Amino acid sequence: MPALPDLITQIDAGHFAQAEADISRALADANLSQDQRDAYTFQRERMRRIRLDFTLDAAAAQAQVRKQIPDLTDAEFARWDAQGHLEHLDIDGQRHWFKRAPSNLFRVSAEARARRAPGVPVPKDGPYEVLGPHHQEVVDAARSYRPTVDTYRDDVGDHHPAASTTDDRNAGSPRPLVVGPLSLTPRHVTVTQSLTVKPDTVPAGETVRAWIPYPRAIPGQQENIRFLGSSGGTAPAQIAPEDTQQRTAYLQAPAVAGQPTQFEVRYELTVYARHTDIDPAKVQPTPNDPALQPYLTERAPHVVFTPALRAFSQRIVGDETNPYRIFEKLFDAVDRIPWAGAREYSTLSNISDYALHAGHADCGQQTLLLITLLRLNGIPARWQSGMVYSDDAVGYNNLHDWGAVYLAPYGWVPMDVTTGRLHSSTPALRDFYMGGLDAYRIAFNDDYDRPLVPAKHYPRSDTVDNQRGEVEWSGGNLYYDQWTYDFQSHMK
Repeated sequence: MPALPDLITQIDAGHFAQAEADISRALADANLSQDQRDAYTFQRERMRRIRLDFTLDAAAAQAQVRKQIPDLTDAEFARWDAQGHLEHLDIDGQRHWFKRAPSNLFRVSAEARARRAPGVPVPKDGPYEVLGPHHQEVVDAARSYRPTVDTYRDDVGDHHPAASTTDDRNAGSPRPLVVGPLSLTPRHVTVTQSLTVKPDTVPAGETVRAWIPYPRAIPGQQENIRFLGSSGGTAPAQIAPEDTQQRTAYLQAPAVAGQPTQFEVRYELTVYARHTDIDPAKVQPTPNDPALQPYLTERAPHVVFTPALRAFSQRIVGDETNPYRIFEKLFDAVDRIPWAGAREYSTLSNISDYALHAGHADCGQQTLLLITLLRLNGIPARWQSGMVYSDDAVGYNNLHDWGAVYLAPYGWVPMDVTTGRLHSSTPALRDFYMGGLDAYRIAFNDDYDRPLVPAKHYPRSDTVDNQRGEVEWSGGNLYYDQWTYDFQSHMK
């Protein structure tokens, strides 16, 4: 029987025919356990999903690039392809291009951007990915913050004593020294999330099971969560327990012939911006706390201290020993990786390794790479993800991933390496996302690759994250080509 790691490597290299033969041979073994059988079966499904991502041949890929560079030459396309700017995979000797490679080209290649025809719209960043009034609002609120008690609460609900010090902006006035994130500038928001299965995807009468992402209360970050109702299910939504790391609202209903199956949940909550005034000179070594150990270790397959990652870390960190300075160096190194639209996470065998080598990465890939690098250097780091939104007049929302890093004595502080440093000469604004967050994001997930409640029977569409939702029926999982999702937010 072929070893599973060897099979995974074969698929990553595009040797699908051999992998299919090996899977068939493995599944024919009557002594195979159910867990082994499921693992080999998923590798067959992974190949199917990869093909759905790599749908372009050379003519189609070039045609899409020509929408922005009408006079594109074959030599230019070949050069950018050879440089890795056009993501491709050779499947059984035939080259296929990632369906988002043509649009990603203009994010990863300055030469391609310069060749774009005049008047072609330039991709726009989200409203909080560039310096804006909200960032100044948060920094101003932090500067004027005056605690009324001698304790503060951090993002996991712990309470810590605050030492008295002097406010340098108001000499002689005692001011508690707050060493954890402040919760500031609250936004009150109502949300409607829906998931719609396409007509006749599931046979009439069969039960469709759906999991819609749902937030949990995180003191100081998102609070006052109130469920407003659901629709589409045969019963009200079943909300997963508060401590579920990837929390969802579960609904189910029978499919009706010729009609879509739609599920919807509605809720409201208060979201706070976070700000931490970090003094690098005061940052201490990571304490020997058993509670931190899970955030210092490898967790295969996506957080692994590979030889290549160790070498990259050594090159970036050098002889630095201050945890904050190490964090800063690694944050900047990962931030330098260009953002680009991502392959589906379930198709990638090691996301942090992929982000290290692909020449581009999206938010979750960058975050997993940074988490892995920080843990390798003895600095606890963890995951968070959900949706970003905006004021109603802007009308923006998007999937997003970020994280948190533990820096003693400040505790857990947020980080968003994809947004990275903001363009400002003011340190508090420049470093906003190295210890802070805006008030325009709702977290659904406080870890990656964690079980859903109730349990899913079939492999998930996203085996890592959960921002769009999940769907299945007795015949198997429903993948992204079989349903759509929607997220609508409104400020109160």
